[in-house]
Amino acid sequence: METPKLVQKPTTITFIGAGNMARSLIVGLLQDQANVALRVADPDPLQLDAIRKHWPEVYTSTDNLEAMQGADVVVLAVKPQVMREVTQSLAEQAQRNRPLFISIAAGIREQALSHWLGGNMPIVRCMPNTPALVQAGATGLYANPHVAEAQRSSAESILRAVGITRWFDDESKLDAVTAVSGSGPAYFFLVMEAMQAAAEKLGIPAEDAHLLVVQTALGAARLALESNDPPAELRRKVTSKGGTTEAALKVLNDGGLPALFDEALHAAENRSRELAAANS
Repeated sequence: METPKLVQKPTTITFIGAGNMARSLIVGLLQDQANVALRVADPDPLQLDAIRKHWPEVYTSTDNLEAMQGADVVVLAVKPQVMREVTQSLAEQAQRNRPLFISIAAGIREQALSHWLGGNMPIVRCMPNTPALVQAGATGLYANPHVAEAQRSSAESILRAVGITRWFDDESKLDAVTAVSGSGPAYFFLVMEAMQAAAEKLGIPAEDAHLLVVQTALGAARLALESNDPPAELRRKVTSKGGTTEAALKVLNDGGLPALFDEALHAAENRSRELAAANS
């Protein structure tokens, strides 16, 4: 007689908020065929209609407490300015059920979230970035002392559905993560924008310039990700003595590009700290 196989109970994940980041996580989890039961709560029926249209297997509700009932994980995917109101409304039920809370809101410290939820709650703060929308994100995570090892694994699995993850033991490092990868896509978009404009001035048609720039950015990123060489070595390998690349890089370095990036990332990190202090 064949021994019956044990069927693992699916992890119930409730998303509070149905915006772009929540949707990207839903897509990633469904594409991974993860053993999960997904729920989404949002006060906007139109947002929920879009969820139901594309993913009818996802339970939707306009009632946060209803959607949160019995959840193993609650993903807080609301705007920072409404986070206090939302979490305080969840506090009583949170203290009864004690799910893992994952916050993807920038600038809201774990201490504030824990206080609003009634205290002593397992909370993971994370800082994903917009490429998560195409499952190419980069996310920094921080877990407070109340997060069990299994909950830590759950949080990592959820965020890995949309890209790479890295853990940090010091929550303040998320301010630096915000400066590097959270805001980082905009830096590369600016570089692409500037390169396309320069290419058009050289006489390349706009459509061709756009494709050449974007594909070059993609290729460089893939090469850097898959190579064992650091970016500095990859740069050296494509910079021939007296060649065109050397001429262009000299202009960028003489213009202070490395120092500008250092200044820009420090500005973003400081602003992240200011926002966190204002929301504490």
